[in-house]
Amino acid sequence: MRRRRLILSAIPLGIAALVLAGCATTTVQPASTAASDVAAVTETTVVQTADATADALIDANENATVVRDDEWSAADAADISLSGSTATTTSAGVSVDGATVTITAAGVYRLSGTLDGSVVVSAPDDAHVVLILDDASISNADGPAIEVVTADDVAVSLADGTTNTLSDAAAYADDADANAALYSSADLTITGTGSLVVDGNGDDGITSTDDLAILSGTISVTAADDPLRGKDSVTIEGGTLSLTAGGDALKSDNAEEAARGYVLIEGGTIDATATDDGVDALTDVIVTGGDLSVAAEGDGLHGDVALAIAGGSVTVSQSYEALEAAAITLSGGDIDITASDDGVNASGGSGSTAGGGMQDTGETLTISGGTIVVDAGGDGLDSNGSMTISGGTVTVFGPTSDGNGALDTNGAFVVTGGTLLAVGSAGMAESPGDGSTQSWISAGASGSAGDTVELTDADGTVVATFTAQKTFQSVVFSSADLQAGATYTVLVNGTSAATVTEGTATAGVMGGGGGMGGGPGSGGPGGDQRP
Repeated sequence: MRRRRLILSAIPLGIAALVLAGCATTTVQPASTAASDVAAVTETTVVQTADATADALIDANENATVVRDDEWSAADAADISLSGSTATTTSAGVSVDGATVTITAAGVYRLSGTLDGSVVVSAPDDAHVVLILDDASISNADGPAIEVVTADDVAVSLADGTTNTLSDAAAYADDADANAALYSSADLTITGTGSLVVDGNGDDGITSTDDLAILSGTISVTAADDPLRGKDSVTIEGGTLSLTAGGDALKSDNAEEAARGYVLIEGGTIDATATDDGVDALTDVIVTGGDLSVAAEGDGLHGDVALAIAGGSVTVSQSYEALEAAAITLSGGDIDITASDDGVNASGGSGSTAGGGMQDTGETLTISGGTIVVDAGGDGLDSNGSMTISGGTVTVFGPTSDGNGALDTNGAFVVTGGTLLAVGSAGMAESPGDGSTQSWISAGASGSAGDTVELTDADGTVVATFTAQKTFQSVVFSSADLQAGATYTVLVNGTSAATVTEGTATAGVMGGGGGMGGGPGSGGPGGDQRP
């Protein structure tokens, strides 16, 4: 079995140690170190990672098991007719005991009708089982509607044009082996063009203790806790999903194997509402496509190790922190996020700042592409380590109070490309620091929501313009259109609010000061901060 490789000796497995062992800080381990060894480490520091891109994370993780449609044929299906408190079939691989239907052999099975009971898959460990739901409605007041006890892998196919429903018990004992309306102890794939409505009344909606993959279908899941949970991984390739969670909407939580515990979204349309996190992974959250919309009371997307968005559309309309992980890489896609606290937070958890202070603890926030809009009540873009922007279009509407900043880093803050606009309060305003090769301006300009703000050069040519989304006292802008050492004017509703020189910080600090003043490169208002 291929284990997760370390990314430049570092954050992924190091942060996993923090999760598994509750360490105050994390460590650098050689690539051959096993997860169990890392979990025993208790002291040291997080180091900076060079490559936490989506492709690198996908390569580092264990491949998920997925049952493809071309691996089986509906023509081979044995029919199971559900009828109230019993069922009938001619298949030798099925037994019926009252309201319990048990599948004991590999094969393809078509379920139709209504059952007030349960369907149990108890097949050999090497068995491949496909369940075609063809207008099937299964409700079990005593446990899961469908439970896979043993098999190698299982596919649930939603027949074209059909509506299928699953409903389970209202509550489970704390030590229950199975606790979801659709529960599988084997790898589980959901496919087909029909629809599925799942009520996870007692706990989760759809759970696999191995890999959970969704390829297609129209799927609605409401769960007391997590609608979709794959312990080893959750992969979404397609389908239209509506998820309502009392806990996390999509969750993967394998704490024993460093190459697992990830969520990968490659396609589909997902609408998730969560009392806790929208997406929660014990290792990585990776988005390469699809359309994801989240309304969460916790984090929008949370990875304990890494979070990468390379494509698709990600909208977080409500969250505490919208995007959070130790290593965050944004390289593509349309990202529109709203948070009551930090918009994007590169943080290793409570341990990363243990010991206090504003030291660089090794986390990374890397932006190289995409269109990103952040509306944050706390810090807009925040890294307990470093932040690098080399591409993309980034707009940050940050906090209105001085306790946070639109930009906040503890380590290096480098801008080498792309377009950055950061608007927020003045008390913790931060500007690009040493190593930045693209021109930037920092202005102490004030305005209110709805104001039109323009940046003009010495000739009066408008270089940039935007409409303020909230009250602000600071504007930071970086673009290839700016000229080194040139003078620019910030106009609010046509009236000059500030005149600044490119490369000069007018307030706060330059990148790396933790936003508290007096950090590396700070020189006070009006001081020349150009590297």
